[in-house]
Amino acid sequence: MKKSTVTEIRERFDNEVERFSNIETGQVATIDATLSLELLTSAAKAINPNATSLLDLGCGAGNYSLKMLSKLTNLNCTLIDLSKNMLDKAKQRVTEVTSGKITVIQGDIRDVLLPKNHFDIILAGAVLHHLREDSDWEFVFKKLFDCLKPGGCLMISDLIIQENSSVNKLVWKMYGDYLKQHGGKIYQQKVFDYIEKEDTPRSMNYQLDLMKKVGFSTTEILHKNSCFGAFGGIK
Repeated sequence: MKKSTVTEIRERFDNEVERFSNIETGQVATIDATLSLELLTSAAKAINPNATSLLDLGCGAGNYSLKMLSKLTNLNCTLIDLSKNMLDKAKQRVTEVTSGKITVIQGDIRDVLLPKNHFDIILAGAVLHHLREDSDWEFVFKKLFDCLKPGGCLMISDLIIQENSSVNKLVWKMYGDYLKQHGGKIYQQKVFDYIEKEDTPRSMNYQLDLMKKVGFSTTEILHKNSCFGAFGGIK
C-alpha cells in the first residue's frame, strides 16, 4: 500500500482537534496513553529539574506540553505540528498555563530550522512513527540531539513494532483484541487501516540503538505494553 503523504496526514489531523484535546478520549487507540504521559513528563522533570525550555514535537492539541507544565511551571515552549488547527488549539491551551515564551512552528520536523544546544526537554508523543526510511529516522534523531542542551533529554511515547516476526504477530493480535474490546470489530479495522496507510513504526530497540549512534550518552526504557512504548535518551 502507498503510504500517506505529509499533506494527507496534515489534513486528517486538521479534522481531529477536538478529539485530541481530551487526553482521556483522544487516545483510546493508544494503550496506557495517560500512564506513558505521566512517566515521560515525570522522568523529564527528574532529569532536568531546572529546565527552562521545552520542544513539543507533533504537539497535537497540546496535551504533552500541558502535562509538562503541570510539573515544571512557566517553561518557554516551542510547539511543532503539521496541522495549523492543532497548533492554534495547542497555543491557546498552553498560553493559559505558562508565562514563558511560546513559539509556534507549522511544518515537518525534517524541514523546520531548530537552534543548536537550545532545549532542555523534547517530548515526542505519537509522532515519530510517521517517519519512513532509515535515513529519515537517523536524520531526525541527529537533528533532535543537536538541538538539545548537554544533559537535555528526548522523551518518546509511540507506536512500536517487535523485531521478531512471530512476537510481532502475537503483539499485534493482542492489540487487535484490545481495540475490539474498546470499540468493536469495525473500530479495530478502522485503526488498523489508518496505521497501515499512515504509519511506519520501528522497534524500541531500533530507536534506542539509533539514539546511541547519534550521540546520546544514556537511554532509558520507562514503559512498554503491547505495541506501545515510552522511552528516551539523555544528551
